[in-house]
Amino acid sequence: MNGSGNLDTEDTSEAGGGGSWQPEAVIVPVLFALIFLVGTVGNALVLAVLLHGGQAVSTTNLFILNLGVADLCFIVCCVPFQATIYTLDGWVFGSLLCKAVHFLIFLTMHASSFTLAAVSLDRYLAIRYPLHSRELRTPRNALAAIGFIWGLSLLFSGPYLSYYRQSRLANLTVCHPAWSAPRRRAMDLCTFVFSYLLPVLVLSLTYARTLRYLWRAVDPVAAGSGARRAKRKVTRMIIIVAALFCLCWLPHHSLILCVWFGRFPLTRATYALRILSHLVSYANSCVNPIVYALVSKHFRKGFRKICAGLLRRAPRRVSDSVCIAARGAAGPSAPQPAPLGGRSTSPISGSSCGEPERPPKAP
Repeated sequence: MNGSGNLDTEDTSEAGGGGSWQPEAVIVPVLFALIFLVGTVGNALVLAVLLHGGQAVSTTNLFILNLGVADLCFIVCCVPFQATIYTLDGWVFGSLLCKAVHFLIFLTMHASSFTLAAVSLDRYLAIRYPLHSRELRTPRNALAAIGFIWGLSLLFSGPYLSYYRQSRLANLTVCHPAWSAPRRRAMDLCTFVFSYLLPVLVLSLTYARTLRYLWRAVDPVAAGSGARRAKRKVTRMIIIVAALFCLCWLPHHSLILCVWFGRFPLTRATYALRILSHLVSYANSCVNPIVYALVSKHFRKGFRKICAGLLRRAPRRVSDSVCIAARGAAGPSAPQPAPLGGRSTSPISGSSCGEPERPPKAP
């Protein structure tokens, strides 16, 4: 098997049972395919809802849009390649993709965690200081923050372009860590601190203060107003998304820390834990659209509107295809049936082909 993530897995084939049939070779790719399908469709719908009609004009929606972009990039660019780890004996995608795939994994992971930290600060300012924060919470500043997030993500994930390399090992071409153990340990520890620990601390602090303020609102009239209820719903949705991020990536980081600072023997049990940690962390990129649909009435309405539009276009395309096929079969100079009483007797009427019926010429 190939290496994935930061675990040194050059001997995972031994843990997986060697040449015998391995159930994970079938089950895990199927689960990855499910993650890919749900995540691609879900995040594409989120982007469509936010971009349709200029919906992404608020700072919160811009951050949600950025989170959807990061999740979609992760799913499209990383998940298909990672799924092959459990089905192929070696790395078949070349040296460039060996470096690029792992770089994109950590780039999008950093971007997601930094975006969640930024949106937690945005929600705290919106609820705690709704008037004073208006000049700060502008779409222009949100776009600047998003640019800073991606720049910072590039800075922290850039070293992973040299972290992995393609090489020959035991008559197999593998993609595995190329750095020495001390350098890898330092890099993995920095990744844990900056992409997980610090963002989780920011999320915990800001949302704790936000919830404390919401539940201690001194003005019962303001607390029951529509604006306050809307802010509470948005904040609840973002808190659920942040909590899922923390929970989904916790097993991955815990295993990395166990490898470097504890004991992680290569056995069937630890191999199964490694697979589970990958599946759970990668699944985080497909659960956010589900949360939006369950919690937000706005997103549910947007999803239904987009799906209804797609369903309306499908019969029209089928009808146009039938009309084109019918005209092609008849030929360009084929005589048309004479109209009876001004109405066409053809089963494919002019209106169904997108052309108005012409009245008969005057004699």
